[in-house]
Amino acid sequence: MRIISLYLTLSITLLITTICSAQISFKTIQKDFYKLSGTWEGSLTYLDYSSGKPYTMPADIEIKRIGKTNKFVFSNIYPNETSANSIDTISISTDGKYIDKELLKSRRKLPNGDIEIITEEFGKDGNYNKPATFRYTYTLGTTTYKNRKDVQFTGETEWINRHDYSYKKKPSR
Repeated sequence: MRIISLYLTLSITLLITTICSAQISFKTIQKDFYKLSGTWEGSLTYLDYSSGKPYTMPADIEIKRIGKTNKFVFSNIYPNETSANSIDTISISTDGKYIDKELLKSRRKLPNGDIEIITEEFGKDGNYNKPATFRYTYTLGTTTYKNRKDVQFTGETEWINRHDYSYKKKPSR
């Protein structure tokens, strides 16, 4: 009877710990992204599926929160390829479970103090538009910001690094 009681207590404790650690609040994720506000300089390295080789080019970004909302504007600037410039708006779901359509898988503080957020979503990728799972790893620091996209095609076990953005914060003027 004592053993059953002990197992039951340990199981309940483990369940409560898992539930509490798995819940990441909307406010926490919103604050993480709010800290990214500003102008960043860096590079994009992506896998060219045609050649199978990585290609690196300069890439800058300006990030702004839209008022007091849960939305952020990401203005992507490519100094050497201005025709590729783009503006993306992301929103954080009010339950804190999604960044746009990406399901939040984890959030953790790294030993250096940066925050790592991992999300996943399903879609199609590659030259043949094959179904795949996308894993995004956001690494948010006070002076650095990284965004990595890995792809796992359906039926495959290997993850392929699709792209890496790496930025350093520009000083405010």
